[in-house]
Amino acid sequence: MPKVYRRPPQALLTVRLPGPPPRVAEYAADNLSLALLPPPESVPASTLSSSITLLDIQRDRLTKIATANWLKADREFDPQLVKGIYESELLVSGGRKTVPLQRVMILEVSQYLENYLWPNFDPETATFEHVMSMILMVNEKFRENVAAWVCFYDRRDAFKGFLQRVLRLKEQGRTLSIVEKTNYLLFMINAFQSLEDEIVSETVLKLVSLQLWHSLSFGRFQMELCQNPHLIKKWKKLTKKEAKEAKKAGHPFDPSSMLEVTFLRNMIEEFLEILDSKVIPRMQIDDEDQVDDSCVLYCERFMEFLIDLLSQLPTRRFLKAVVADVAVVSKCRLSALYHHHEKGRLFAQLLDLLHFYEGFEIDDHVGTQLSDDDILLAHYSRMQAFQLLAFKQVPKLRDLGMCHIGAIHKRDDLSKKLSILSSEELEDLVCNKLKLVSDEDPCAKRRDFLEEVIVSFFEKRQSQKEAINALPLYPNEKIMWDESVVPSINYSGEGCLALPKLNLQFLTLHDYLLRNFNLFRLESTYEIREDIQEAVPHLLAYINNEGETAFRGWSRMAVPIKEFRIAEVKQPNIGEVKPASVTARVTFSISSYKAHIRSEWNALKEHDVLFLLSIRPSFEPLSAEEAANSTVPERLGLQYVRGCEVIEICDEEGVLMNDFTGRIKRDEWKPPKGELRTLTLALDTAQYHMDMTDIAEKRAEDVYGTFNVLMRRKPKENNFKAILESIRDLMNEYCIVPDWLHNIFLGYGNPSAAQWTNMPDLLEVVDFKDTFLDANHLRESFSDFQVSFVRQDGAEDPSPHPPFWIKLPKAIKSNTHALPGNKSRNAKSLNDGNMGDEGSEKEKIFIEHYIPADPGPYPQDQPKQNSVRFTPTQIGAIISGIQPGLTMVVGPPGTGKTDTAVQILNVLYHNCPSQRTLIITHSNQALNDLFEKIMQRDVPARYLLRLGQGEQELATDLDFSRQGRVNAMLVRRLELLGEVERLARSLNLPEDVGYTCETAGYFWLLHVYSRWEQFLAACSQNQDKPTFVKDRFPFTDFFSNAPQPIFTCESFERDMRAAKGCFRHLSTMFQELEECRPFELLKSTADRANYLMTKQAKIVAMTCTHAALKRKDFLQFGFKYDNLLMEESAQILEIETFIPMLLQRQEDGYARLKRCILIGDHHQLPPVVKNMAFQKYSHMDQSLFTRFVRLGIPYIELNAQGRARPSIAKLYNWRYRDLGDLPYVREDPIFHKANAGFSYEYQLINVPDFRGKGESAPSPWFYQNEGEAEYIVSVYMYMILLGYPPSKISILTTYNGQKLLIRDVISRRCTSCGIPPPSKVATVDKFQGQQNDFILLSLVRTRFVGHLRDVRRLVVAMSRARLGLYVFCRRSLFEQCYELQPTFQLLLQRPERLALHLDEMSPFTERLVGETGRIHFVNDIQEMESLVGFRMHQLSQAQLMIHRYGAPQEPIPHADGPQIQDSENGVEDTNMSVENGDKGNLPPQVQDSENRVEDINMSVEDGDVGNLPPENGSMDQNGEMEE
Repeated sequence: MPKVYRRPPQALLTVRLPGPPPRVAEYAADNLSLALLPPPESVPASTLSSSITLLDIQRDRLTKIATANWLKADREFDPQLVKGIYESELLVSGGRKTVPLQRVMILEVSQYLENYLWPNFDPETATFEHVMSMILMVNEKFRENVAAWVCFYDRRDAFKGFLQRVLRLKEQGRTLSIVEKTNYLLFMINAFQSLEDEIVSETVLKLVSLQLWHSLSFGRFQMELCQNPHLIKKWKKLTKKEAKEAKKAGHPFDPSSMLEVTFLRNMIEEFLEILDSKVIPRMQIDDEDQVDDSCVLYCERFMEFLIDLLSQLPTRRFLKAVVADVAVVSKCRLSALYHHHEKGRLFAQLLDLLHFYEGFEIDDHVGTQLSDDDILLAHYSRMQAFQLLAFKQVPKLRDLGMCHIGAIHKRDDLSKKLSILSSEELEDLVCNKLKLVSDEDPCAKRRDFLEEVIVSFFEKRQSQKEAINALPLYPNEKIMWDESVVPSINYSGEGCLALPKLNLQFLTLHDYLLRNFNLFRLESTYEIREDIQEAVPHLLAYINNEGETAFRGWSRMAVPIKEFRIAEVKQPNIGEVKPASVTARVTFSISSYKAHIRSEWNALKEHDVLFLLSIRPSFEPLSAEEAANSTVPERLGLQYVRGCEVIEICDEEGVLMNDFTGRIKRDEWKPPKGELRTLTLALDTAQYHMDMTDIAEKRAEDVYGTFNVLMRRKPKENNFKAILESIRDLMNEYCIVPDWLHNIFLGYGNPSAAQWTNMPDLLEVVDFKDTFLDANHLRESFSDFQVSFVRQDGAEDPSPHPPFWIKLPKAIKSNTHALPGNKSRNAKSLNDGNMGDEGSEKEKIFIEHYIPADPGPYPQDQPKQNSVRFTPTQIGAIISGIQPGLTMVVGPPGTGKTDTAVQILNVLYHNCPSQRTLIITHSNQALNDLFEKIMQRDVPARYLLRLGQGEQELATDLDFSRQGRVNAMLVRRLELLGEVERLARSLNLPEDVGYTCETAGYFWLLHVYSRWEQFLAACSQNQDKPTFVKDRFPFTDFFSNAPQPIFTCESFERDMRAAKGCFRHLSTMFQELEECRPFELLKSTADRANYLMTKQAKIVAMTCTHAALKRKDFLQFGFKYDNLLMEESAQILEIETFIPMLLQRQEDGYARLKRCILIGDHHQLPPVVKNMAFQKYSHMDQSLFTRFVRLGIPYIELNAQGRARPSIAKLYNWRYRDLGDLPYVREDPIFHKANAGFSYEYQLINVPDFRGKGESAPSPWFYQNEGEAEYIVSVYMYMILLGYPPSKISILTTYNGQKLLIRDVISRRCTSCGIPPPSKVATVDKFQGQQNDFILLSLVRTRFVGHLRDVRRLVVAMSRARLGLYVFCRRSLFEQCYELQPTFQLLLQRPERLALHLDEMSPFTERLVGETGRIHFVNDIQEMESLVGFRMHQLSQAQLMIHRYGAPQEPIPHADGPQIQDSENGVEDTNMSVENGDKGNLPPQVQDSENRVEDINMSVEDGDVGNLPPENGSMDQNGEMEE
């Protein structure tokens, strides 16, 4: 039996995305109508078990109330029911909880908002409880990452009324509790995070408009208008308009009565009052027990609210002055929570973030980023004005007025100078002279407050660049276990964190980089922390008799250190305080390891990142109680963590290992000696400086004398330092993205501004080469235009054929919707666009056919041709992609994204041959797929280059790595020089002209080109002689080895064309030699490789990770490119999309990038972020592609899939605009035939409890379901016994735990029978981007739906299969899940028991899809196992008969009665075809000798092979997200 975990799982916080209109309860419930009763005392509503089950939900009072009220269409609305639910179920008394989470979840999944609260909402009559209940439901949707505003779209006016009720909720006379205030505040946070939603933004943006300045104190108002004189005119216009409206309404103009003026100011003042008087009562500042946790949470949320508002330009512009006027930061800094309390740690971190954004380096009203020089000049002018004022008007401060700025711009120095003023003088200075705060402010009499305000205003702030450069790139132990910045995996979304958020908009590029830098650093910190927690316990540290740390165990990834010492500390660079470099040497032994682990440690090389750990365990082991209350570092005995980078590694004799610098030549390399290894390490200089400062100033322990463990990480997961360095380098540069992309990138301006139709320098006429297969294909692609084929002389062409030149008409350039296939969501906008009324005449598009030049007489001269019949939508994407600007292509599953991308590259290469293109993908597999298809197009191999580690996986004989391309060029050089020598012999000239590329170049000019010119001159005078070309052609002898005679002597024109083809062959040959010449001149391999990358290659491909890792090298070598094409861009992190745009230096201050083509699918899974807090709170899993879609940037959505049967495609095509099928999947016989042995091509199979249980979870999110695992493996074995090839079957599941369990069951049941494993057993997340003919899918969960509620995961799961999809799950759980309705309604139209066709005994059938045949329903798992067992027994009996008596002449009985007769030739293979090479994977029972029947299956006739599914192997991709 496999190991099955039986511990009950913890509750799962599910993720949802917007679904279809139906409003149904997610869970079934008894049809009972109960009066609202108080919750039973035995089970308080707010303390439900975290392992709530489906049965609990079905029995719950709320579910019964839902069934009786809002799940019935005919029930009347009862406001008292809403009030009762709110008061008894949704209110909590205090603490860190704002809602009883389980109760809110049950209400949310029962569609309380959509089915009851919202349909019955009336802005005039709705009660307070009704509004607050809606607020809580919206907040819950945001917590679960669900589109919260979708249900409001049907009543937009009522929604405006709802928002007005929310904004005026506090004016209704009811006092809100602190918990209600927190929920209210959370709703406002969510609203301001949804500015892309028009129904929200048009109301909430009024709260941060210029009207807000009515609430400013007079002094601050004067200061703001003085600093922004352009607003004076706007202000006068605004006040005039307001006064006019007030007069018209018949009441005096009073700004203080306007909601837009008072709302935020009142919220800020309310927050300050709570902070000052309610968080910690003033008499109890030192008493920890008196801290009100609910007030602390409110204050933290308010900090988050202000940070969100100040970090987006539309909300920051006018609010910043109000925040400064109230002096929020100064008052918070003086609060007891900030200074005196441990529970204020998160609040203090959030306040620091607020202070950072309040003083962010940006012009708020223009939106331009301020440079360090601008900031410094502003600081100096401010200080100068202050000194002048102090000298003139404050006699006591004349000394300050005479000081140089360097003596007074630090906080301490300025405070000391101001200390000579009395409190009254200080108040007069701050409130009346400087007017920094109003004298009516309640804190205006407090001296500490006034000092804080003036010092904060005038002190010199550290520049962001300096702060980032002083930050260590490696995490240390303090940040690793700080839960407020690196939360543990079980973050629920209930609290806030001291983290930046990635939303729609950013203040500047610097702000964008800074947020991404911090998040990427913290995400890598989390991963390192997990690795440490995994590696260190295996060492079994203890204190020995000498009182020193020793280790009893061993760890694969961590090794005890023998010796550590600092080798060298270099002096700081000019202008810096940290050392220029710090190197250390560490010695360790690998004697305790086995050979394969030794080789891993021996493989350490330059630039690998390692971690130095200081372990000091407690003298006695911790008790269970102590361990439960201790932190992770305390349990591990971990004192310090420091990162380092390998410079070199030496063996026991000091000989260098793994050297890539050339110091050790290849022929001198020897295996490493001994078991001791010595590493030279580069330490982080910023961290070293901080540690040394602590030792000097705080007498801290010397960290570097305590290290006793060295830890490594898996190489693929350990590239964070290079990426962080790349981001930091970008922040230190004057970072330029192209002007046409800048505003869109930050989230501002016209969303379509970067489309090619709005760009200059368009390609007017485009050579589409082999894009169109024939003239009809072209007509279909431009069906909205009148296609006119013309010749070069302008006459009409009666028989056009490719290739074509196309002159793009004005309609395409002036209207986005005119692009082929680029249909808008709104059909009306399409009809109203370019083409006018239906009766109007279509605009003409002129197509010119041309005859391409003869490429040459040899087969290798012929260009490779495209065979894909592109759809009109794909043609639209190709047109957009080859034009300048931003092109976004959404590619649903199986719609030919890669083919489209390859054709864009092909056409772009031929139309802009001098331009260079960079290809970026997320995974090596996708990059290799793309590259292999490019090689099949007419792009010379010498112009292609593949960088990175995945090149060796390319399915090609050619080597496209840098070294491979260099070698290919050198080999090609010798081949071409040999051809030059042969040409010289044919011309009776000395052969030494082929000695070098240089001599060959002279030979071309003196002997080849001159002869050609003479030949052309002679031909121009003898065009009437048909044989003249053949007689006078100077290179006839050279081309004598052509496969076909070159000249026919039938006509002069025909022979002349052939002659030009021969000359084209020669000129191409000498052009290649000219390109080989640099490789002849450059002697070192490195120089040749760098030349190839920077000059020779026209198309360079790499993964986004490689681009980030090697950016510094690319800049150093002068890498240049004009176009960027990014595949899988919806799976790439924001920052990993941005870095590839900046792999080259700017040219004269301008970006060279002309085109950016992003191809992806935001309806499939996003980038992988392992920490749920960064994913949920900071939205780190949002890709740039998805953000652009949210911003409303136009995109082209491919609309015809060619992967799956049309019936299977219907399971997911509802998620896309208009996804249809290619003719191929409707016409090809393979899609018409049924799946042998199965009655249906797709089916949902209900799996009941197996041995009394469904899902289990030994640890959080490690879910398993033994019943589904056994059932799926039985079906897999059944398919193999029928003769399905294992390579055509993949088993997928939604959880890692189930994946491992299925592999375990396969190992136990299949291996013992000789049945090979399937092509893949993988998670849905990891299988994204791959496909197979048959998919067996396990959904695992039986309590909560789990993370399949994320519709993106559902789309991936449903779209992997081509011919057969069989879903194993608990029907009662999934059938009513709101988000999954469109898919599961289709699945549930078929029986829930597995329907088999037992009459079919081979993988071939003539039965058509839709014909079920005689159905045998499988009742349960045990019956399926019995059926497989009987089949295997039947097979072994048949083989036994064959061994004894030879091939049987009589039919063999079948399990269900029918008999199968062998054909005369016998069955050759159960794996469809022996020739495929799959025979070795068959079970021993099924393997054959040549002349006997191997199976009871039907024979494979010659004609049957055509019905077989084509081979389609699968590869893994890098990313995976597990819940």
